[in-house]
Amino acid sequence: MVDDVRTAVLGASGFAGGELIRLLAGHPVFRVSFLGGASSVGGTLSAVQPHLRELPAARLPIRPIDPAAIADEADLVFSALPHGEGAPIAPVLLETGCTVVDLSGDFRLDAADYPDWYGFDHPASAWIDKAVYGLPELFADRLPGARLVANPGCFPTAAILGCAPLITAGLIGSDVIRVDGKTGLSGAGRFAAGTASFAETEDAIRPYRAPRHQHTPEMERGLELATGTPASVSFVPHLVPAVRGVLTTATATLRAGTTSSELQACLAAAYAGRPFVRVLPPGEMVDTKRIRGTNVVELQAIADERTGTAIVIGALDNLVKGAAGQAIQNANLVFGLPEGTGLPTVGVYP
Repeated sequence: MVDDVRTAVLGASGFAGGELIRLLAGHPVFRVSFLGGASSVGGTLSAVQPHLRELPAARLPIRPIDPAAIADEADLVFSALPHGEGAPIAPVLLETGCTVVDLSGDFRLDAADYPDWYGFDHPASAWIDKAVYGLPELFADRLPGARLVANPGCFPTAAILGCAPLITAGLIGSDVIRVDGKTGLSGAGRFAAGTASFAETEDAIRPYRAPRHQHTPEMERGLELATGTPASVSFVPHLVPAVRGVLTTATATLRAGTTSSELQACLAAAYAGRPFVRVLPPGEMVDTKRIRGTNVVELQAIADERTGTAIVIGALDNLVKGAAGQAIQNANLVFGLPEGTGLPTVGVYP
């Protein structure tokens, strides 16, 4: 087991970057040694993330994202840069020996999908097949020693974890899975404006980017990686007037005669002993507020026998299990640490 891993956080001024730094402050092995950014270059972390001013890392400057400088000062790099900005940088870091956990969508899809879903030609397609899709509850055996980890999106994390075991067990079909998603405002990023402003979102629930949200092909790819069965997903996300939290409700064809108890038992068996998946008992429903600030995803599954439909519901904190916490969970496994090292399971309430 390693004793000290020099750690860089790129995108340190954003929500996910700030959450990474907050969580890493309590990590016994990963030591923040480099903070990278763009618009915030020249300032200190305490200036751009004042809630973190008491941490040792608060005195570090935000520096330009220079791969040579990063590689000289870090062994592990968490890249929380906007989509498209980390893909050109990751290969340079990897070739110098760094381990990279990418929190953007830059390594989650097949290279051919990027022009259609992200609007750019992928500049590092050779690395896509080398990247491990970092959903630890399903792919933990692929993570030890991995060089590049594609950290999943928040919506796909909840939907894939909920549906994959049920597809594998033959309890639901994968031909058409309809996913309704709800997310808080932090999912739009710290510097979002316009329709994500308080004046526009207070008291509003608004669907967006349907049916072309980039998490759609990620859900399909993740489900196929986990089950070996092609999946077809129709996804409609919604912005809700909350800061944190993601909730997904997936509906799929139910195998005839399958009961709610069978669905719940399947999920409970699939995630037995996994510290960050909480399968709820019959009659209890997921709640985004209950898992706020934790690396936990709550799951519930219900059989609507009247219509032959399975209802699979997941809830998580989009900044923790949906981003920074899951990234640290992945890095723990890459470096041979217990996956829960430095990660919270107890929520902040109210």
